[in-house]
Amino acid sequence: MIYIIMGVSGCGKSSLGAFLSEKLGWPLHEGDDLHPQENIVKMSQGEPLTDEDRLPWLLQLHGVIQRERCSGRDGFVTCSALKRLYRQIMLHGSTALDQEIRPPAPPDVFFLFLHGDFSLVHQRMMSRTAHFMKADLLHSQFELLEPPLGDEENVLFLDIARDINDIALEVEKHIISLKPQPVKL
Repeated sequence: MIYIIMGVSGCGKSSLGAFLSEKLGWPLHEGDDLHPQENIVKMSQGEPLTDEDRLPWLLQLHGVIQRERCSGRDGFVTCSALKRLYRQIMLHGSTALDQEIRPPAPPDVFFLFLHGDFSLVHQRMMSRTAHFMKADLLHSQFELLEPPLGDEENVLFLDIARDINDIALEVEKHIISLKPQPVKL
């Protein structure tokens, strides 16, 4: 199974990913590490990314997800995945750009949507020091955000006002519920 940890910048994707990765022993692929240098420069200068800026990055993330799925390994990927189209590109690659009706999500890929209010996320962003994404870009992230709707499959909604241990426990319960149980004789 692949879990894509998504949400606006500062919502705790990396923290939750690192926590779960260490606890479960699954690899973590940080979406921020895959941004082209041009994207990092733009965000460092306070410029929001465009869809065109994001496309090569999303396609690279799609490749990571596909490699992990094909290997049969479980893993985590962090990515803001703000728009529905971005999530579709991560799941289906460039074919998502050409289709009116998109295929269903693969049954082994799930989105963990970390959501919370602007003031909480802004407070968290103001307290971090070594990240290229500036707090003044948070408004653009919330404006761009298309939260997953009921017709999007394989989404677990997680409120970031909760303690990280509680959130991780909910994710673990979800994972356990999907793993095949041994047959008792």
